[in-house]
Amino acid sequence: MKKWGILLCVIIGLGLAIPQLLPIFQEKVDIRNSPQIGDNFKEIEVPLEQMHYGHLVLVNHEYPAHQEQISSDIVSLSQNSQLVMGFELLDQSIQLSEFVTKEFSRMVYAAEKEGVQHFMINSGYRDFAEQASLYDEMGEDYALPAGYSEHNLGISLDVGSTEGKMENSSEGKWIEKNAWKYGFILRYPQDKTAITGIQYEPWHIRYVGFPHSAIMHEKNFALEEYLAFLRSEESLSVQYNGQTYQVFYFSTSEERTIQVPTNQKYEISGNNTDGVIVTIYPN
Repeated sequence: MKKWGILLCVIIGLGLAIPQLLPIFQEKVDIRNSPQIGDNFKEIEVPLEQMHYGHLVLVNHEYPAHQEQISSDIVSLSQNSQLVMGFELLDQSIQLSEFVTKEFSRMVYAAEKEGVQHFMINSGYRDFAEQASLYDEMGEDYALPAGYSEHNLGISLDVGSTEGKMENSSEGKWIEKNAWKYGFILRYPQDKTAITGIQYEPWHIRYVGFPHSAIMHEKNFALEEYLAFLRSEESLSVQYNGQTYQVFYFSTSEERTIQVPTNQKYEISGNNTDGVIVTIYPN
């Protein structure tokens, strides 16, 4: 559905600015150790349940999703046509996080400016009952049990091309090269099957947010590797495109009080295994 003629109205309605929609990216990602949050911080209590919420939660054969982890902003895309910008839907049943849908639309708009414009969402959020039915129908070689699929979170999606298979299409090649700039990762890369336990899926992308996607791209990490890297490093400073981001890992098995800044935007995400990650954004 090509609706770029009314995109400006939608941008205004969403409160987005043109510079945010079309960032000018430089390819250099500088990753360093970050020893402290800064002078202006406060301590907050983090409930143990926080470990299971956020864009960085790990869901795989070992760590399942839980019903309460599902994104609270899941919407039917066919019933919210204003969100379907620059891509098509395989069918009318597709659901996805509203926030992730907006980020995906922002990304495909950037791709269209480079002449890549035949994106389609083939699958998005699946509830546990739908995943169980798919598993029963397809078997363990082609599907995962309910709770063990990222599709149960609402922040992962299968992307197709109306021009052919993703691995051969311009859309698939563009996503593999550029998705990280917009907070998305190719969740099951071809060279990481031994780590993810999943065969290469050039169509399955997952939202983790920036700068995490940039670090994973720079280090060639699968999500499992990245979370282990954060656990070992505990703190990172990421410089990119003139902006500085900070990332901190806190073990929830060791502490319930963490430090967060008082004068900067930050987000907290659990990793679904043993801790939480605090991401501090530039002012």
